[in-house]
Amino acid sequence: MTQTILHIDASARSQGSTSRDLTAQIIKRLNADQVIRRDLTSPLPQLTEDWINANFTPADDRDAVQRDQLALSDQLVEEVKAADILVIGVPIYNFAIPASLKAWIDLIARIGLTFHYTETGPKGLMKGKRAIIALASGGTRVGSDIDFATGYLRHILGFIGITDVQFIAADALMADADAAMIRANNAIEALAA
Repeated sequence: MTQTILHIDASARSQGSTSRDLTAQIIKRLNADQVIRRDLTSPLPQLTEDWINANFTPADDRDAVQRDQLALSDQLVEEVKAADILVIGVPIYNFAIPASLKAWIDLIARIGLTFHYTETGPKGLMKGKRAIIALASGGTRVGSDIDFATGYLRHILGFIGITDVQFIAADALMADADAAMIRANNAIEALAA
């Protein structure tokens, strides 16, 4: 069975990044047929009023400028659609996700493309996918009262239909880096391909 991974790295560090090291190990472990790579060190645009207006204009009514404003977002959504598994490297910055990852989320969480509303509330359209999130933090312990990253990521991925979400954490690295890395590496070794 052919398997496609969307590999996203959100660390601002291109060298010496624990979350990048973890995602590289996960990709190697999963041994996918195809990997789509999205490095968020290349900045994504923030949402603007013009973008929002274009997004809420029916697709058939959009002019060339509006289509152009949504082109990158359309591409990012297609990357998610093409993937069986999302592998996302997330450093915890100031107790939450990096702004670069939030920008990516804002660009892919699109009504009619990745979710829609029903009489019973929103329904995700990206069902049947798996997400593996590699987290790294200096002092924030995953699941603690000051961890505002994991709950948000689980919620927003579920919102678009991805409910099979697994976290591999190298957390509280400043307290005990060796133990944190052993836990993370053991979790990666236990991943089913």
